[in-house]
Order: sequence, then C-alpha cells, then structure tokens
Amino acid sequence: MNIVILDDYQDAVRKLGCYQLLDGHDVKIFNNNVKGAGQLGVRLRDAQVLVLNRERSSINRAVLDKCPRLKLVVQTGRLGAHLDVDACTRLGIAVIDGRGEAEPTAEFTWALIMAAMRRIPQYVGNLKQGAWQQAGLKSAATPSNFGLGHRLAGKILGIWGYGRIGRIVARYGHAFGMRVLVWGSEASRRAAVAAGCEAASRQEDLFERSDVLSLHMRLAESTEGIVTLADLSRMKPDSVLVNTARAELIAPDALVAALNRGRPGMAAVDVFESEPIMRGNPLLRLENAICTPHIGYVEAEHYEHMFGQAFAAIVRFAAGNFDGVVNPGALEAPRGA
Repeated sequence: MNIVILDDYQDAVRKLGCYQLLDGHDVKIFNNNVKGAGQLGVRLRDAQVLVLNRERSSINRAVLDKCPRLKLVVQTGRLGAHLDVDACTRLGIAVIDGRGEAEPTAEFTWALIMAAMRRIPQYVGNLKQGAWQQAGLKSAATPSNFGLGHRLAGKILGIWGYGRIGRIVARYGHAFGMRVLVWGSEASRRAAVAAGCEAASRQEDLFERSDVLSLHMRLAESTEGIVTLADLSRMKPDSVLVNTARAELIAPDALVAALNRGRPGMAAVDVFESEPIMRGNPLLRLENAICTPHIGYVEAEHYEHMFGQAFAAIVRFAAGNFDGVVNPGALEAPRGA
C-alpha cells in the first residue's frame, strides 16, 4: 500500500523499531508541516493510507476531496477535531485511532514545574552569556528577588482537571511535599479528596491559593477559553502557571496580558494556538515565559507505543481485518470498491 506519514518533525519515525512492520509497503514521510488544502492535497494525492502524528495537521473535507485513492486514516493517539470523521465516512475512508499514555506528558509537566520554580532556563541562558548565578527576571512587574526561585516543599500545587495526567501530577506533588488542591467536576473533586488531595471550594479559590497551577482539562466547546484574564489576575505575583494540555483553554491574549501585569509571575507552556509557533509570538519575547515546542508526549518509548499501534493497524487492514475501525459505515462503500 502507498502510505504517507505527515509531520515527523524530527525524522524519528523511520528509526523506530516498529517501523519494520511496514516492510513491503511504499512509505513516504514528510518532516515539515504545511497549511491549506492545496498543499496537503499535493502530498496526499497518491496516498492509500494516511498516518497522522497527533493533531499536527488538520484533515477536513476540502483536503479529503483531493485524496482520490485514500482508503484509511490512522491516528496516533486519540481522535480530535482536526480530522473530519463524518466526511471520511461519506467518502468511504476508514478511520482507526490509537491510545496514548499519560506518563510522558505528566513527567514533562513536572519538568516544566521544576524548571520554572527554580528559573533553570534563565540561569542556563545567562550562564552561556558569561553571567554567573544570574537569572535575570528583574522587570518592574515581578516581586523583589524574583530571580532566586522557590522550593516546592510546603507550596500549594493547583490542578484543574483530575484525569489520567492530572492524577499522576498530583502524586508527584505529594512526593515533593506539596499540598495538592484540585478543581474540576464534582466527581473529580471527590476522587481527589479520596486520594488525599484537597478540593477547591470554587474556581476562584484555585487561582488565588495555588503557588503552581497546572491545567489538565480536555479541550471541548465547553472548555475553550475557560481560563480568563480575570482568573489569571487572581494568581500570586510569584506563582507559576503550567499548560501542557491545550492553548485554547486560555482565552486569547489573556496569558500574555497577565504575565505583563505580573500575575502570575511566570508561565511554562508547551502548547500554542497555532503550531508550529511563529517566531513573532509574543510569549517568546517574555522573560517570564518558558516555552517548549509541544514535546510533552514526544519521547522514544511513547513514539514506539503510538506508531507501533498505528503500523499494526495498517498491517491488519491490508490483510482484510477491520478491527478498530471507528466508522464502520465507511466499509459499506469503501474507496476503490
């Protein structure tokens, strides 16, 4: 089969152990991202199978109409709004998704928390410029001695969203001697209390009390823009906001405005509204923002897990085994039938 794999930024996929599952197939891998139906259509015009690397490319009806040979779309990780499954079904294109693991993003969240609280990126950057024990971070909006950083023990770790990742991050917080304060659905708050956490009395309580606040909600219509400038402005001037979930959870421009005002004092973010991020993004210019290129889930073992699932699904599909197809209606009138 003719297989196209999109958005392998690091050219890592062909070097994975699971890649050998595709032996005998014609595989083309693209290492950069393109926008627009026209450019994607050119890349996919001969594809029979499309492998999506998480949500890096948006595949809508306009793109699918330019893929006359496409029979199967395989999603690494869970499906999202970036893929028009209904259009796939109408066009006779089967869709198979996979499951990611919570540990990589939870671990990376904790790395960002440590880096932000101890100002590690700022110290590293200044050391490379010849400055010894200088973190910078001396803007008028930050408290006195803001560059010194803070310990985690005894601080309050706020978590909004007590799902798979949030629960792991909460355990890390307890291991570091932090008090864990959780906000979310009533069921989430009950589960958090049962696990030894504290439930916030209200949303405002979470923002006002947290020394570190980490977002772990799923992005949906009900959660888009749920964190407002008013929420962020309730945070302490030496607190840290961490977002490894989705940028769209925060209202547009609210985080930049809040950081410029000094509440919270710092943010560490791994997600952006438009990815890859443009060089002119204002977050990149703020000394009190730590920005990473959406790598919370990007590590070797997780890639083996996700792409191994995807490639095994392709092998099954090619052999006539349609287990895992999420839109069985597409099989009633498949492409090329």
